[in-house]
Amino acid sequence: MIRISEHIKSILSSLPQTPGVYQYFDKDGVIIYVGKAVNLKRRVSSYFQKEHEWLKTRQLVRHIADIKYIVVNSEQDAFLLENNLIKQYQPHYNILLKDGKSYPSICITREPFPRVFKTRKIIHSIGDYYGPYSFGNTVDLVLDLIHQLYPLRTCAQPITMQSVSSGKYKVCLKYHLHRCCGVCAGCVSQEEYREYIDAARKIIRGDAREIRVDLEQKMMVAAAQMKYELADELKEKLDMLDKFCSKTVISNTHIGQMDVFGYDEQDQNVYISMLHIQNGSIVSGQTIEYKKQLDEPREEILALGMMELRERLHSITPEVIVPFIPDGFDEKLHINLAISGDKKKLLQLAMQNVLQYKKDRLRQADKLNPDQRAMRVLTSLQQVLNLPKTPLFIDSFDNSSIQGEQAVAACVVFKHAKPSKKDYKRFKIKTVVGPDDYASMREIVHRRYQDIIDEQGTLPDLIIADGGIGQVHAIREVIEKQLQLSIPVVGLKKDDKHRTNTLIFGDPVQEVSLPVTDEVFRLLVQIQDEVHRFAISYHKKVRSKSQIHSQLDDIQGVGAATKQKLLQHFHSVARIRTATLPELQSVVPTHYASIVYDYFNTHLSL
Repeated sequence: MIRISEHIKSILSSLPQTPGVYQYFDKDGVIIYVGKAVNLKRRVSSYFQKEHEWLKTRQLVRHIADIKYIVVNSEQDAFLLENNLIKQYQPHYNILLKDGKSYPSICITREPFPRVFKTRKIIHSIGDYYGPYSFGNTVDLVLDLIHQLYPLRTCAQPITMQSVSSGKYKVCLKYHLHRCCGVCAGCVSQEEYREYIDAARKIIRGDAREIRVDLEQKMMVAAAQMKYELADELKEKLDMLDKFCSKTVISNTHIGQMDVFGYDEQDQNVYISMLHIQNGSIVSGQTIEYKKQLDEPREEILALGMMELRERLHSITPEVIVPFIPDGFDEKLHINLAISGDKKKLLQLAMQNVLQYKKDRLRQADKLNPDQRAMRVLTSLQQVLNLPKTPLFIDSFDNSSIQGEQAVAACVVFKHAKPSKKDYKRFKIKTVVGPDDYASMREIVHRRYQDIIDEQGTLPDLIIADGGIGQVHAIREVIEKQLQLSIPVVGLKKDDKHRTNTLIFGDPVQEVSLPVTDEVFRLLVQIQDEVHRFAISYHKKVRSKSQIHSQLDDIQGVGAATKQKLLQHFHSVARIRTATLPELQSVVPTHYASIVYDYFNTHLSL
């Protein structure tokens, strides 16, 4: 059986189910293993769920003292980041990956007539590089697509305008095979050739909408002309283009070196994440947490976090990407807000990591201190509804009836975001005749709070109505006009599919929608479900008693014990009604059998 420390258990419980790279550390803080995962939670947890057959894996698990991870957007991102981290740290248990292999990139040279080719060597003085790509066939497919769409030169001849003008070169076989445009012999102008190169850059960068439209049109024309083989070839190219356009954001070596920062805060806690980029690839990343002491401005905290993280990750790169301008940063740094392009994607990835870190920390804190989570949710509810104080004590009401018959209502009580069942109340509607939900709501609300006032009890901080604006107005009419109380009221409005989607509150009435993943929304739905359950269960109980009472309890001289024996034997009132006198006498004494028989066969027939 694998022994897991409480620290590791807390990390495993909060891992996200997203792609990413995980790092295992030993007790000395040394990275001993780096791995990638499509689902971080499932992959990392698998190491600790069973005793592994491989000795190497068992030794690895025994030495794991800490786990850190970096969230990415895709499996390919994880593949690339894993490779970069292994190269940088050379972890002991990644022996099979210590081969020094580099992934291929695409180079566009800076010649007068540029070439486009695959390479594993990055020499920035030669040209612009795009990559690396974890799957080599992706590079081959893209280059094949480019060369099929645009007949770019592939030879290494030093072609210049002078050599073209002098007629130094002649076209080769590829020109006759329509695989080259013959630029060396002046068959196309330099301007036309540059258009080919610009289109190639668009394909590589994934910005190929115009090219895609052109391909799609050619495919449709070919299909209309019944040139199905050509249409199929164009369809394959289109698929390749679509696949490549969804490429990883960690794939542009022309981005160079930079640090990317994400920032977020929750109450007094501040979270700052940093991704260190080299040649367009993430090589390291870390997130830290600060505790505000004097309500410091976020610009000042970000500057402090940038300094701390750059020192921890030993970064001296002059360019940084930030979500907003920090205060008091090093003037030598080049600050970039990244409003578009690949840098914006890197900023979004940094923000994704800081938000995930915050979510994990809050989840761990909630498990250690559930009351802390409750207070956080209630404080958020107070902010959403602009309440004068935190709603620690909440009442919620709901009605239940069938066309006004056996009308009942229920009130559930939540204290500190938890149900307080000993304080639940059930009501039979006494003054309302017929189906009138608003009148029923006014009656029970008045009875509920008049009792509290008379008994000098504690009034709630918030009232929730399981209904829309009509229910809210009905409650407020009683609270404010009749009882002269000041208690906020919120309604929970449902959509046409009977799903709660809107909060109704305030004066004048406002409507606000919350995402279903929001903690406040989940609490309100929990309260709504509970009051609905409580009201329905009470209505069923009253209806059941009413149905039995109308048949047996009106018979004078028959007690509860006799009634119970009859129901246990005959199982229903209908069978008791049709039973013969001897059949009744076989279950209960003759005297009681005669009373029941006479009631159903004489009294009811009158």
